[in-house]
Amino acid sequence: MTTDATPTDKYLEVQQSAEFAGLRRKLRNFVFPMTIAFFLWYSLYVLLSAYARGFMSVKLVGNINVALLFGLLQFVSTFLIAWYYSRYAAKELDPIADKIGDELAGTTVAATPEPVETDTTAGTTAGTTTTTATTDPEGAK
Repeated sequence: MTTDATPTDKYLEVQQSAEFAGLRRKLRNFVFPMTIAFFLWYSLYVLLSAYARGFMSVKLVGNINVALLFGLLQFVSTFLIAWYYSRYAAKELDPIADKIGDELAGTTVAATPEPVETDTTAGTTAGTTTTTATTDPEGAK
């Protein structure tokens, strides 16, 4: 990355880099198939509930039927996908994103905060202490 570019140029350079493209590809390779799989699983549940009432009303154990089991499995699959994504992101995505972020932070021009002087003096009202923060416009030289 160039060091004398504007922040906008730096972000555009990162966006056009091979590392960033690889990161996006890895993310898409996880998200799209998982989304399609979950959508198909959910659609199966909805379609079976609407058109296969006999199958969905089959009792498995006591009052627990296939529809209830499939409904609960929707929650289980949601949590499993979230857990799997968390592991995948930590192993595959986060190291690349951290590297890109570190490179960007290393070349980003940070705004230098103005120095702040704190002056603590004893107040005259009932023994309280007054704290006043002042800014030195010339900077600490």
